[in-house]
Amino acid sequence: MPTASQWVAFVAASLLFIQVPGPSLLFTIGRALTVGRRDAMLSVLGNSLGIFSQAVAIAVGLGAVVAASAEAYTVVRIAGAAYVVWLGVQAIRHRADARVALAALGRGTPQPAPALRSLRVGYTVGVTNPKTLVFFVAFLPQFVNESAGHTGLQLVALGAVFGLLGISSDSVWALAASKARDWFARRPTRLDGLGAAGGLMMIGLGAALVASE
Repeated sequence: MPTASQWVAFVAASLLFIQVPGPSLLFTIGRALTVGRRDAMLSVLGNSLGIFSQAVAIAVGLGAVVAASAEAYTVVRIAGAAYVVWLGVQAIRHRADARVALAALGRGTPQPAPALRSLRVGYTVGVTNPKTLVFFVAFLPQFVNESAGHTGLQLVALGAVFGLLGISSDSVWALAASKARDWFARRPTRLDGLGAAGGLMMIGLGAALVASE
């Protein structure tokens, strides 16, 4: 399994990554504003299950590659750091995306949806989320403890923890959005600062990963 320091670094990096506005975050806030708290929470669960499915699928194929080749591991590590920097730049460039998405939702009365449908919709968003897909491919291997072996199992464990962190974070967002629906609607530009700050932190994280061994 990853070392204690690797776990700490992974949790910190994952929490930072999760907070950068992307498909899952916009989806979570949007569901809370349009279908209400209950269905938003079910959608959060479905979304996290979809993301975990991505992690398992990637662990099966990527784990073997990383375990077999130190050169491949180095390439993946550097590519992951470069991707994090790119993601930070994109977050700054597109910091208004969350505001635009929220503004487009309007102020209609939330309509409840069937529970299974909310789970299914959430799962579809999670399993097809390109942001987490690239994150898993380029980033998870950097937190694998090569000396411990069982690379695939480590990747699955990392993906599971990422999913749990996603559930916790998205649940907070869903509850906050459902309670502050009118507050967001009055001034959705409040999310612009979140996107810019998250982007800057991601750039710093990526630079630190390039410099690390």
